Amino acid sequence: MRKWILFLLVLTQCNEDLQPKPTAYLRLEYPKSEYQQTNNSPYFSFEYNRQALVNAENKSAPRLVYPQMKATLYLNYSSIKKNLDSLLNDAYQLPYKHISKAESIPEKLFINEEKRVYGTLFSVVGNAASQYQFFLTDSLNHFLVGSLYFYARPNYDSIYPAISYLQNDIIHLMETLEWE
Repeated sequence: MRKWILFLLVLTQCNEDLQPKPTAYLRLEYPKSEYQQTNNSPYFSFEYNRQALVNAENKSAPRLVYPQMKATLYLNYSSIKKNLDSLLNDAYQLPYKHISKAESIPEKLFINEEKRVYGTLFSVVGNAASQYQFFLTDSLNHFLVGSLYFYARPNYDSIYPAISYLQNDIIHLMETLEWE
């Protein structure tokens, strides 16, 4: 009789399906951003995060390397020589090359009348190769394009903490950029 009672207790207690736990992601925290001025380019200057290493072998295409996050912000400068339309067209097409992997690509306009810096920041949401693209120009002489890439499989959920951290650095770069 006791065996039957024990059997009934086991049956009534096991009404929940057991599921394996999903793979967990690390909780990533980064230090507070501290910025310093760069003067590595004869075309422009800006403030960048001290966590980044500046690789300015090519003065018109410096890179900001974030070794802790395995990410690089590529910058590419061009002089405007009656080709502003084609530069703008290329800058708007670049983020949309990631459209097949992107969930959305919201745009944020940037205008700084005082420094004559105008541009757009594109946020590529989803498992795309590049999460941020932007361009800045004065509409007369200078044009700068930037692209953020991670050296990891593009899993948006797992790199989101780094994306959020670097978004602030990119916005700070845009706000402090000055043409030489």
